[in-house]
Formats: sequence, C-alpha cells, structure tokens
Amino acid sequence: MEQVIKEIICKHLEGSKVIGNSQHGFVKNKSCQTNLIAFFDRITSLVDKGEAVDVVYLDFSKAFDTVSHDILIYKLGKYNLDGATIRWVHNWLDNRTQRVVINGSQSCWKGITSGVPQGSVLGPAWFNIFINDLDIGIESTLIKFADDTKLGGVATALEDRVIIQNDLDKLEKWSEVNRMKFNKEKCKVLHLGRNNPFHTYRMGSDCLERSTAERDLGVIVDHKLNMSQQCDAVAKKANMILGCINRCVVSKTQEVIFPLYSALVRLHLEYCVQFWAPHFKKDMEKLERVQRRATRMINGLENMTYEGKLKELGLLS
Repeated sequence: MEQVIKEIICKHLEGSKVIGNSQHGFVKNKSCQTNLIAFFDRITSLVDKGEAVDVVYLDFSKAFDTVSHDILIYKLGKYNLDGATIRWVHNWLDNRTQRVVINGSQSCWKGITSGVPQGSVLGPAWFNIFINDLDIGIESTLIKFADDTKLGGVATALEDRVIIQNDLDKLEKWSEVNRMKFNKEKCKVLHLGRNNPFHTYRMGSDCLERSTAERDLGVIVDHKLNMSQQCDAVAKKANMILGCINRCVVSKTQEVIFPLYSALVRLHLEYCVQFWAPHFKKDMEKLERVQRRATRMINGLENMTYEGKLKELGLLS
C-alpha cells in the first residue's frame, strides 16, 4: 500500500515539478555524485577566477525524527496533492504512540507528533516535500542531499559576506518556523581561495566554527581543493581491506580474489571518482599501488607484466 501511495505522490511531484533542482537525494537521475559535481563546479570556477569563497556545511539535529506531522500535512496540501491521498497520509501518521522500557520499568505511552518512519517506503518522499522550501529567498548557492545541506558563495568583499550571513539568518528562521533545529556545533565553515578573510558567521547567537576539511557525502573536501586527503583515505581503506582478504582467504585464484576485489575494494576507488579524481602524480601513484597489490595477490599471473594482468582481469581495454 505504501508503494502505491508513493507512486501517486512521486508522479504528482514529477509532473508538477514540485521538488526544486537543489535537491539531489531520493530524486530520479540524481545522486551524491551529481550533488558534488553541480555544487563544486560553481565553487571551483569562482576560486579559479581569484575569488574568495565560503562554504557552510549545515547539520540538522535528528532531521527525519523532527518532521512535524501538522506542517507536513499542510505542505502536502500546499503542493496540491489530492484530498484522498492527504487524508490517507494523515490517518497513517495519526494516533501513533511510543514508550520506553528499561529493565522491565516502563514509561507512560506518549503520542508521536513528529518524524517520518525511517526505513519506510514513503519516508524519503515526505522528507523531500517537507524540506523543499528551505532555499526560498536564498541568494547564495544552496544544495541538498536529503538533509545534508551546504551553502556557498563569494566572500571577497564585505557585501558578499553580508549576503551569506543574511542567508544563514533566513535558514535559522526557517528552522524555527518548521520546528527542525540545526545542530550548530556540527555546522562548519570551509574558507576557500587565496586572500580569504576568514570571516566568522553565526546562526542565531552561535558563531560557526572554521574547518580545514569536511567529509561531504563521503568525500573529503579540504580548503585547498586538491583532493589529496581523499586519496589518502581511499588508499588506506582499500589497503586495509586487501590485507584482510590476503590474511583470511586461503585460495588466491583469479576466480576468488578478483570478485572480492571488485565487490570490496574497487567500489572505494570508484565512489564519486568523477568528482575527486586526483590530479597530482603522487596521488595517482598511491591509488595505482592499491591495484598493483591486488594483482600480485592472484596466483597464475606472476609472469605477466602489470598491464598484461590488467588486460587479463578486464581492467584495461
């Protein structure tokens, strides 16, 4: 039944183009990769022009658990979903209760008035609807992957930094109106570009901390934008997994090792690599050493060159 309702809701959202282009999570033909490329294509072009750029990484506190049912129902109506579907959603969320049991002691039952059930079919679609209006009135570049949100803009002149601060004030106001709080301790500012003034931004009365590197949808982005830290992290993770395979798997035949390499190691080397592909020789060599190590583990390929091993494994055309 959830799947049927989801198809109705998604068909309406796509037909009416309700979900904004800034949302890349749980949206057809979009992904972490499209999010990163779309955002940093804009950011890096500004840095290349000599502009100072500030990127603010925003963190919601328990985002999926704090979606107000009343506000969600209102927004479903605002986006012109039919009445029958809205009533079904209201009835599905209504009259839910929960309690806590610890060592046999029980709390009283308490009504649930917020939160979309995580792991449910409908949860992601509802969350996208709820957070869809977050970027209304925002002048800087804002992009989302579900609740993972970042805001970026030029910070060269004082008026540029005022625009970013005004946008942060609008986001703070949105969080108050929609009863979805920011975890301000985890909201960080990444200062990019030469001659960046390292301006201090605030949300409400709290100043946001400066960061030199942030993990953005699984990819480490630092203030130099050279991706060396990401390459280090990927190589370290891949080598750790290769070491486990080498110690724990007795058979070292191609039929055993190569599928394990493809399933457990290669995915780390290729995750969003179109975005973070290394451009320093030392980084390229670091990743190449991972693949060389993997080919050396396979019995029967000892007399082949490295390029020959890659062709044998289908890793080189």
